[in-house]
Amino acid sequence: MANRRPAGDGMVRQKKRGQWEGRITVGHKSDGKPIYRYVYGKTQKETLEKLHQRIEDYRGVELTEDSKMTLGEWLDRWMNEYMIFTVRESTWDNYASLIRMHVRPYLGDKPVAFITTVDVQRMYNKIKKGGRIEAHPLRGHELADSTVRSVHMMLHEAMDAAGKERLIVKNPTDGTTIPKNNYAPKQILTEAQLDKFMRMVMQDEMWRDFFYTELTPRGYVSARSAVCGGRTSTKPRDG
Repeated sequence: MANRRPAGDGMVRQKKRGQWEGRITVGHKSDGKPIYRYVYGKTQKETLEKLHQRIEDYRGVELTEDSKMTLGEWLDRWMNEYMIFTVRESTWDNYASLIRMHVRPYLGDKPVAFITTVDVQRMYNKIKKGGRIEAHPLRGHELADSTVRSVHMMLHEAMDAAGKERLIVKNPTDGTTIPKNNYAPKQILTEAQLDKFMRMVMQDEMWRDFFYTELTPRGYVSARSAVCGGRTSTKPRDG
């Protein structure tokens, strides 16, 4: 076999119509043939600048022939070969649902090696605004922040695996912006509400001991008052 051009090695040439083309070797197929990436420019200088940037992007990279597969194909392999025996069945089913409903419609047909951070960010923005199939009474088709975060965490893990398999140069989910966790504010019961709640609970033999144990150590004797039929108080318990 002839000596292979190293990954990161590039060249520039002018095409027949005057356009300049830069070519860089980024890996090799199983038969030793090179895998190329191309840049184009109107002038030699412009093309060289683009080529030098591409060389930096791919420095030290040796992609495999599988880097030509689409994201959808990679996610199928990742799910069925990497995740099938490493996560619970419910987690696997959740991943499969996120991929089917939110990732495939936007990026499933794009080659995995060409997906950029911009591509992923645009997908997050789109599914956030209109990713819910059935309209919510309040949010309409807007997807919950927690679901967008779930898509991100799943895709980040899948693309990390793609990097280890030399299908991509870097994880395109890095650098994206996703919604923060928005937890509903906690509702603190008033003394009257707590006493009413405990009176109802005390009628249930199964749950009364549990709630009495859970609520009374928090510093109030109102629950004890409800159990004993005594006068309600908000005085902190000693000790």
